[in-house]
Parts: sequence; C-alpha cells; structure tokens
Amino acid sequence: MTEKDRSGVFRDAHSDIESAHGVPDTPQTRAPSYRLAFADNDFLCRDELRPVRLQLELLKPQMAMDEYGIESTVVLMGGARIPRPEEKATARTQTLADLSHYYDEAREFSRLMTQRSVGSTHHRNVICTGGGPGVMEAGNRGAADAGGISIGLNIVLPHEQAPNEYVTPDLCFNFHYFAIRKMHFLMRANAICIFPGGLGTLDEMFESLTLIQTDRMRRVPFLLFGEEFWRRIINWEALADAGTISQEDLDLFRFVETAAEAVDIIDGWDHGQDTR
Repeated sequence: MTEKDRSGVFRDAHSDIESAHGVPDTPQTRAPSYRLAFADNDFLCRDELRPVRLQLELLKPQMAMDEYGIESTVVLMGGARIPRPEEKATARTQTLADLSHYYDEAREFSRLMTQRSVGSTHHRNVICTGGGPGVMEAGNRGAADAGGISIGLNIVLPHEQAPNEYVTPDLCFNFHYFAIRKMHFLMRANAICIFPGGLGTLDEMFESLTLIQTDRMRRVPFLLFGEEFWRRIINWEALADAGTISQEDLDLFRFVETAAEAVDIIDGWDHGQDTR
C-alpha cells in the first residue's frame, strides 16, 4: 500500500471541519465541548496544551523546509535597529549611524553566498535570518539581489510584527516560542554570522556558542562582524583569564569586517584551511 493509499483510508480532517460548520444550531452544538479538538483555538491555547504547541511549532517549519528541499543554511543574526546607510541620519544614536555600513556588508555577504546556488536543484547554504528589519532585512535583501530564496524566522513581538519584504513568502515563519525559533536557526546551519545587535542578538550568539563549546552542536564557521564593537561590549580575554572559559574557547569564533573576508573564511573552513 502506498502513502497515497494510506492517506485515503480515513476521512480527512478538513472534511470534518467543513461538515461541523453545517450542523443544526442548538445549545449542544454551540457548546465549547462540541468543537473538534484540533479546530478549537481556545482548547489549543490552554496551559495544559503547551507541550502540543511546542511540538507543532517545531514541526510546521520543519515540514515546510523539508518539502521545499532546504538542505542547509547560513544564519545571519544582528540588530533590528541597524539602519540602512541612506537612513543613518535618522538613527537614534551616533553609534547606530556608525554601524549602518554593516547593513551593506550583510546584504553583500548574503548576495555572494546566494549567487553560488542560484539555478541549482539543491537548496544549500540558504540565507536564514530573524525575518525582521535592520541586519535581518539586509540578509534577506542580499539573497533577493542574487535572485535566490531566503528564510525568515519571525517571532510575535509588541513592537515588531511584520516580516521584511525580502523574505521568500513560502519560507516566512512566525513563532511564539523563542526556544523553538532558536532551534530552527541552528538545525541546518553550515555557518553562523553575528552582526552588531542588542539583547536578542547576544542571547542568540551566546546560546549558539555554548552549544558548540559543549559539543551539543558540530563546529561551524562562527563569524563576528565588527571586532571593535564586540571587543568593546564583551571582554573575551577577561573571561579566559578568569578561567570561566578556556583559552581554546576563544578559537570558536573569528572577527571579520567585510563580506569578502567572511566568504574567504567559510571557503577556507570547507577545505580545512582555517587557522588563527
């Protein structure tokens, strides 16, 4: 029996949802208890159903990306507040204005990585961002510049609801759980690029580094764009000197400044030539 045969043995769920809309209107059919469990949003949002929602949020993007043929990704993480260079005059701080050139570097890096796979039957090293503005927009925009696809992993936030316009629509996802979103960032990652950002970027960066440090994730190229920025806000050597991390942990990442430099490091890594 084929998969198609098995799927047709039982009545499908969509048909029952439609049928349920046509039942007579009575006190019994209006009762919440009568609703189909899988079509009852109030039921699915109960606290007791959190394990089910976690599973659904893991499965939906996973299945969609599998069906699309996404084999691997290059992840871009960075600040939503980094302005486009042409808009840096309106930045809320001078530092953000000064960091605006990383928008262009993120865009160019994504273009360079994407153009390698355009026209291929395999979707490898697909650009994956958080789907929002700033550096995330630049990443998706660079993939679009190359005529390729890109992934956006949005999350529902009070101040950032809409995905940027450059995410491939079929690969634009929305999350409730930060933890599941971060899993999807890393599940297919062949490289991780961190641009200047705030608390969200720091959270994503340190969780990713921790997974690599503890061998919970294979080591991949881990690139921090903007050495001056990162050394100013994190005293990496002080952590090593204090013994809270080992000296070898400082080799888990590399500082880069430009898109071309990042591509060279990734290429060298692939050929086993990356050295500090």
